[in-house]
Amino acid sequence: MSAFSQLLKYIQLPKSINDLSQAQRLFHGRGHAYKNLEHITIDWLPPVILITLFSPEPRIEIEYFADWLLLNFPFCQSIQLQHRYKLSGSFELIRGDTIQNLSIQQDDLKFNIHLGQTRNTGLFLDMQNGRRWIQKHSKGKRVLNLFAYTCGFSVVAQAGMAKSILNVDMSRTSLNIGRENHRLNQQSLDQVKFEKLNIFKSFSRFKKRGPFDLLICDPPTFQKGSVDIARDYPKIIRRLDEFMEIKSTLLLCLNSPELGRDFLMQQMAELAPRYMLINEINPPEIYVEAEGKGLTALCFQA
Repeated sequence: MSAFSQLLKYIQLPKSINDLSQAQRLFHGRGHAYKNLEHITIDWLPPVILITLFSPEPRIEIEYFADWLLLNFPFCQSIQLQHRYKLSGSFELIRGDTIQNLSIQQDDLKFNIHLGQTRNTGLFLDMQNGRRWIQKHSKGKRVLNLFAYTCGFSVVAQAGMAKSILNVDMSRTSLNIGRENHRLNQQSLDQVKFEKLNIFKSFSRFKKRGPFDLLICDPPTFQKGSVDIARDYPKIIRRLDEFMEIKSTLLLCLNSPELGRDFLMQQMAELAPRYMLINEINPPEIYVEAEGKGLTALCFQA
């Protein structure tokens, strides 16, 4: 039986028109919970279905599966395929219209998505519960958002009535998309700042801008020449007292199968022991992890 024939048993179809309006993962094979399907993920980014392959599959099987998807998603206008096993992470149109730029909705907020331009689309769907937590806990807070990417956390913090937000990232392009994400939601930028900085050379700047009440740290695992998180996460943790308020809250994220929860807990115990773990945020239920190597999102408070 082909991988896509097996997949028909597991893929989750939206249950209502309201569900169809929400961006969501439809199938998560990367958690190794489905035998022989660990190389496939499928996302609904209305009106686009994005199939992501981490190893190749026969084209004819992909096309048969795409036709089945069209029958079951009447609002789908485009089915696209991303080859993540290729260095470029190239995209290919399988069915429907060429759609590259769109805005998607999660809960009551919207985010810009760009398909076919970079390996990542612009929003990590598995962090939805983390964004919900930040929205709930950001009221009146001075927020520092490190590795801000396209500022999804900033948008939800603003929706949660944060006092101020500083977004920091090495990519000016990502930060510009972040500005557009705020504008997409009709949010004022008066108290929202965007700075292109090397985080590991900017602690004195954070000290001047602080102290902050709420830190969001969601780094990439590895970026050649800039980030090796096993080496670099401790550099941030050991300097928290320089730029965080005495009573402050942290959301520390990690998406590294080799490190995970134990790594973060150990670093916090050794380098920032005054912070206590108060919550552990799991991704949406569809992100089943058979080996416990998925996303880690830990909340600490001093």
